[in-house]
Amino acid sequence: MRIPANKNLANKHVLLGVTGSIAAYKAAELVRRLRKGGAEVRVVLSAGGAEFVTPLTFQALSGNPLHSELLDTGAEAAMGHIELARWADAVVVAPASANVIARLAQGRADDLLAAVCLATEAPVAVAPAMNQQMWAHAATQDNLRKLRERGVHQFGPAAGDQACGESGLGRMLEAADITRHTAELFDTGALTGLRVLITAGPTREAIDPLRYLSNRSSGRMGYAVAQAAVEAGARVILISGPTALATPPRVERIDVRSAQDMHEAALSRAPGADIFIATAAVADYRPAAPAQQKIKKNTDTLTLQLTRNPDILADVAALPDGPFTVGFAAETEKLLEHAGEKLARKKLDMIAANHVGEGKGFEAEENALSVFDASGVIELPQAPKTQLARQLIALIAERYHPGS
Repeated sequence: MRIPANKNLANKHVLLGVTGSIAAYKAAELVRRLRKGGAEVRVVLSAGGAEFVTPLTFQALSGNPLHSELLDTGAEAAMGHIELARWADAVVVAPASANVIARLAQGRADDLLAAVCLATEAPVAVAPAMNQQMWAHAATQDNLRKLRERGVHQFGPAAGDQACGESGLGRMLEAADITRHTAELFDTGALTGLRVLITAGPTREAIDPLRYLSNRSSGRMGYAVAQAAVEAGARVILISGPTALATPPRVERIDVRSAQDMHEAALSRAPGADIFIATAAVADYRPAAPAQQKIKKNTDTLTLQLTRNPDILADVAALPDGPFTVGFAAETEKLLEHAGEKLARKKLDMIAANHVGEGKGFEAEENALSVFDASGVIELPQAPKTQLARQLIALIAERYHPGS
């Protein structure tokens, strides 16, 4: 049977925790479905889970090394739980035995899975699997209540025949249902029905027909923000400079090359947008008179006269009844000072600032952001850009819908 891809799972990092329950065999099918849905999967197998399904099974199905040890000498600083906690976009414990539910409710961190659940900022979900009497016990119900109060999601359980010969609530949901619920973790609805316009990537400013001025922006942050906005329910238009990235699902993409092209595209669509997010690294200057033919190497030096490009962000922010406007500031020094000045000078609603260089910003998979608005600064620590994008969209939705 062909399993269709799930748009909400595309390119997501799902960490699957498999614990000691006879339902552990279902986790193999869950790995397969999550991967077919578009997710990358890593598995943490508890000692109890390994009694039911072999580590090799999950390693083969996930295509990634299996994880089981809390202190892993092969991990960064021998702290594999921190690496996995940062990597995960979602942590799903399936099956979640009565024992592991109790340990998570107690906040214990004495094995790898429990430590990851404490260390991660990603959503955590449990799919209970146990005997119907264990499920009905007041202690189990109290432990689940505590987890729900802390924001842990609960998938199931289902009712039916159990391996012990009894029947009732306690069966782990089927893999297809858990896959669907996992995809729904990324569908927040925070921007449902809103129109979001985003710029991303670099611009290229022609010197002659062969050469151009540009920068090192990969476009990853802007594309991640576009995907996060779609997951939040928005209708998204992405105005993109030249990149090698695939268009996120359900995103309308408009390709441009120069800053002037991007300015024209943005100003023509901004009046119909509710939110404008300018992640693009737009060239501040362009050659004043690009050569019509290739410039030949006839002299030892070459002087280019540059002229200033239009300010897309400021022009959108100045529109009458314009969109909620979010800028980006990439800085090499005085981050807080420069970002705060830009927020005030361009009269923005919000600005996300980041340092560039030393593995951050351009050409990097991870980043860290300082988000400014009228109420102050919120720090988003270093994480994969996909995770930062979801955190940023959540902040934008909160500011756009004050008091909601």
